[in-house]
Amino acid sequence: MSDEPILKVSNVESYYGPIMAIRGVSLALPRGKIVTVLGANGAGKTTILKTISGVLDPAKGSVELEGNQIQRMDADKIVRLGLSHVPEGREVFPFLSVRENLQMGAYLRTDKDGVAQDIERVFGYFPRLKERIDQPAGSLSGGEQQMLAISRALMNRPKVLLLDEPSLGLSPLLVKEIFAIIRRVNAEQGVSILLVEQNAKMALETADYGYVLEVGRVVMDDTCEKLLGSKDIQEFYLGASDHGARGERRWKKKKTWR
Repeated sequence: MSDEPILKVSNVESYYGPIMAIRGVSLALPRGKIVTVLGANGAGKTTILKTISGVLDPAKGSVELEGNQIQRMDADKIVRLGLSHVPEGREVFPFLSVRENLQMGAYLRTDKDGVAQDIERVFGYFPRLKERIDQPAGSLSGGEQQMLAISRALMNRPKVLLLDEPSLGLSPLLVKEIFAIIRRVNAEQGVSILLVEQNAKMALETADYGYVLEVGRVVMDDTCEKLLGSKDIQEFYLGASDHGARGERRWKKKKTWR
């Protein structure tokens, strides 16, 4: 990728106890672009995001944000540098209202007028949240909680946004809505986005560049346009019913990728 990266991961290895979850992973997120990471369950996609955001310390390798190494830095300090992480599972503060959740996303900020403006901005993206502004977050639907999780991350005015499986458990209609907003946020605010997603078709249609992860390693990377046209991607990720164990076994037998 020729564009200057705002985020760069180089030869990173991370472990859960004695188990190596990602091995020698390198990737780059150019400034103002959307990059996606594809892979089966257990491939290490979530581990990459946790390593970048400081939830997990790498055993080896480096993570750079705007040229500064952030690996092993405390997660709150990474947030202060302009990186927000929306984890898998729509993690919201269930007993706080929608308004209070959004205010929590802006807890580092002191510009009250700017915070109020950004609350209105996210309501422009997700009008349903405005309708439920005083409702406890735990009483929202799954789709609304995902909207709130993304909106809360945007309240930090991030330079880099990490999104982990934003389509998980949502209806096809809501998935389209969420991804349309992801594209809008990227286009209108210039936020660089690293997207982990199992809905390969939607991810590749949304992002500019993609990496394919298998058993903790990057086995393929290219522009999303080329990945969409790849026979391997079509067979193992875009097929109507080949996402199961049989398809994954056939994927692992291929020897053509590095």
